[in-house]
Amino acid sequence: MAKSLRGPKGALREIQINLLECKVCFEKFNTQQRERRPQNLSCGHVLCLECIAALSHPLLRKLECPFCRQLCSVDSTSPCQVLTDLQEMLFYVSPTSSKEGFCPATGLTSTALHLCTAFGGWGTLFNPTGIAVLGASGTVVVVHDGEERVVVFSPQGRKLHSFGPRGRAAEEICYPVDVAATPCGYVVVTDAGDQAVKVFTSRGKHVLTIKELFLMPWGVDSDSHGDILVTDPQTGILSQVKVDYNRGVILKCEPVVSDLQHPKTVACCQVTGNAAVLEHLPDEKYPPSTHQHWRLKVFSTDFHLIYQADSFSLALQSTVRLNISGVAFDGDRGVIVIDSNQGMIWSLGNVQKGPHLSPLVGDHLIRPTGLVLLKNTLVILDSGDHTVKICSARSDAWPIK
Repeated sequence: MAKSLRGPKGALREIQINLLECKVCFEKFNTQQRERRPQNLSCGHVLCLECIAALSHPLLRKLECPFCRQLCSVDSTSPCQVLTDLQEMLFYVSPTSSKEGFCPATGLTSTALHLCTAFGGWGTLFNPTGIAVLGASGTVVVVHDGEERVVVFSPQGRKLHSFGPRGRAAEEICYPVDVAATPCGYVVVTDAGDQAVKVFTSRGKHVLTIKELFLMPWGVDSDSHGDILVTDPQTGILSQVKVDYNRGVILKCEPVVSDLQHPKTVACCQVTGNAAVLEHLPDEKYPPSTHQHWRLKVFSTDFHLIYQADSFSLALQSTVRLNISGVAFDGDRGVIVIDSNQGMIWSLGNVQKGPHLSPLVGDHLIRPTGLVLLKNTLVILDSGDHTVKICSARSDAWPIK
């Protein structure tokens, strides 16, 4: 599996994603359209002509590179002939490519979901780590390493506002790891740097800081009642927090599952109330560069274990060897997992009936780190290129930016 994804097709996919699109507007370079032609800046970075015109001062004819912040002159830009030649070469090698310029998927990378749009990118998001969606509106919330730690986007990818300046005060966030959205529209952030879970309104007003039980709060999610689940890899505990959001007070904060091994990601099923926790298993026999060991546990609403699998047991049931790094639920009791190393999203189906492994998204992802399901659409956080990517079974299921 790894060889097939890292072989020629995988390399071609990486080229298409990382080299042949403008990292400001995420449009494919196109020598047939003047505004989409790749241009070299004097600093060495490449943008399309339209973005250079949009970012430059109309009188001074200068722009600040969005990647390295170097001041560049518009008059010193030049056509990037190398990318133009590469694009033409790939066109002749793969004449059946789709109109977006990606190679058609085959085999295990043939998926049911397609990329509809992407937004964010370096300069808007810096090393993003968590993602959530506010209700049925599709408003996307991302936590990252920027000066304002929480960024809120419209469903079309337009940045609406940001909040949570860097710091340890109540309204500040030191080191955000994950984010969740409650059914009533509150934003919950795990702040590992401040050893706290912080609750905000969707506009960024601080509501509550929770510090009970936590040494390193990591993964977070909210169930359909608004109760918050938090993992702590330092204590090995999954905690449940009940909150009165209107009054900004904690009603209950208690451990519900103990003796976990480095639990990180947690996800709540909005249909059944079940919770899934992903453990990262340390093994001194294996150096860090080899296959990662993990264990997936699914708990009932009263936190009894109803399913468990790990990297070894799942490998016995399938020829595919997964490095699971994230987990979520779909809208029909099924479990969805992220394989960041391979750049894949997989469905395990209803694990209580026996896992049925099938790929959902295998193209256009570099290093997915988080995902949220909204109706039949996956909202994926890709830390590889600092973007949010929307994938759906229908190409018109989400407004294209």
